[in-house]
Amino acid sequence: MQDSVILVINCGSSSLKFAAIEPRAGSVRCQGIAERLNTAEAHLAIQGAPDERLDQRAGPAEVLERIRPLLRDLAITAVGHRVVHGGERFSDSVPVTEQTLAEIEACIPLAPLHNPANVAGLRSALTHFAELPHVAVFDTAFHQTLPAKAYVYAIPYELYERHRVRRYGFHGSSHRYVASEAARLLGKPLGELQLVTAHLGNGCSTAAIRGGRSVDTSMGFTPLEGLVMGTRSGDVDPNLHEFLAEQTGQNLTQVTRMFNRDSGLLGLSGLSNDMRTLLAAASENPRARLAVEVFCYRLAKSILALCAGLDRLDALIFTGGIGEHAAPIRERTLAELAFLGARLDPELNRAHGAESAGRITHQSSRVLSLVVPTNEELVIAREAARLTEAAR
Repeated sequence: MQDSVILVINCGSSSLKFAAIEPRAGSVRCQGIAERLNTAEAHLAIQGAPDERLDQRAGPAEVLERIRPLLRDLAITAVGHRVVHGGERFSDSVPVTEQTLAEIEACIPLAPLHNPANVAGLRSALTHFAELPHVAVFDTAFHQTLPAKAYVYAIPYELYERHRVRRYGFHGSSHRYVASEAARLLGKPLGELQLVTAHLGNGCSTAAIRGGRSVDTSMGFTPLEGLVMGTRSGDVDPNLHEFLAEQTGQNLTQVTRMFNRDSGLLGLSGLSNDMRTLLAAASENPRARLAVEVFCYRLAKSILALCAGLDRLDALIFTGGIGEHAAPIRERTLAELAFLGARLDPELNRAHGAESAGRITHQSSRVLSLVVPTNEELVIAREAARLTEAAR
């Protein structure tokens, strides 16, 4: 019997990623991305086919109309959507209804750059795939298990009560997936493990996971908090906003934009937000080298801080584009954790743990570290399958 296929849609402000996935086997039947939407460079890239130019005015509706014929023979049974922010309302994935959409729209003030695009993708997909059930899967949902001591800010409490100002955390699907995969690789029940997971890409976050539940994470009210990232500053003194506004003549919106889009690796190096470029340049470019050093040092500090939420550390997991492929970053980060007894195995690290069930640390290391490739699309596909099958 042919496995069902789930269409996974991730709609951003200028892109739309899609994948048709068999949730049980995890195999991808078709995938692609429409990039630079609403610009003259808009194009659609589908795996195994030449890129297609898109009209400058093309949005989610036009992209879905273009890809629908490719999916005609795939027996798609549901559509799963990535939604960045679910606030406190959503602690699990949910079927998409008009009520669901209204509640996602109510979270727009919490994620003004992300949720409007997510809603636009949802509404377009509901039109183009009206015959199918739709499921929303939230980046924030996995972190709704944080205890109050980990999610409240030390500001007047009524700001939480009135405006839900608190730490939410993101990359939840990735942290959830790699924790489960680490348990499988270790041959132990997830409920018995205490882990720190590090999702490192253009956006970066860490999480402390205890018994399969997130108990702390580095990102906060927005994805700007926490680690140094590709273009995001991560943690800075909050007074910097006022100081820089006064010194540079920028308004608050412009300063916040700078922290989000012109900072991080790009801001430190003045060269690139791509870690591959910085690693290649680090030997001769002092600012590129500094960017790498700051990135790894701040990452190590975050890992140590998250251990406060655990009784022990059974494994440290690296994932995401940098975490999975940048061996020097893992090496430098573990070197910062040497006092814990972390000891890297250089050969296993160079192979990204491919021949050792993910392990990159030496047998004598007191800290076990693994590389576990993430698969957020598969999490979304399986969530969509779970909810739609339960509804039958």
